[in-house]
Amino acid sequence: MLSNTCKYAIRAVIYLALHGTEKKIGIKEISKELEIPTPFLGKILQQLAKNKMLLSTKGPNGGFLLAKPAKEITLLNIIEIIDGLDLFNECLIGMSTCSANAHKNVQCPTHHKYLPISIKLYELFNTETIQMLADEIKASGGKIGL
Repeated sequence: MLSNTCKYAIRAVIYLALHGTEKKIGIKEISKELEIPTPFLGKILQQLAKNKMLLSTKGPNGGFLLAKPAKEITLLNIIEIIDGLDLFNECLIGMSTCSANAHKNVQCPTHHKYLPISIKLYELFNTETIQMLADEIKASGGKIGL
């Protein structure tokens, strides 16, 4: 449902929320801990920085830091930057005459079944914050690496 790029972005933002509230964290550390190839992660983090979700500094003391509090970043914010919102607006099976959230005359066979799920997913992603996820990870003693 979400691209691997989007999943990596979410994990990286959670990692920053857990570890980098005041000091910048280098890309090599994030890459190693999350087992994400450094060049690929770099592109993802730069995209998030370009969209003002992260602060980025180059150089020996550089790294990444959340640009705003984790409680203000929803999963939907990240999904919108990385994958876009087509997941909630396009037909599940790709029919051009159908739209998941619009009521057109011609709809695909999955439209009425997928529409309530799409709405619930949107609500979940729009209400679940990075802080909530970080808190749950802390409470469980879990890790976000593979």
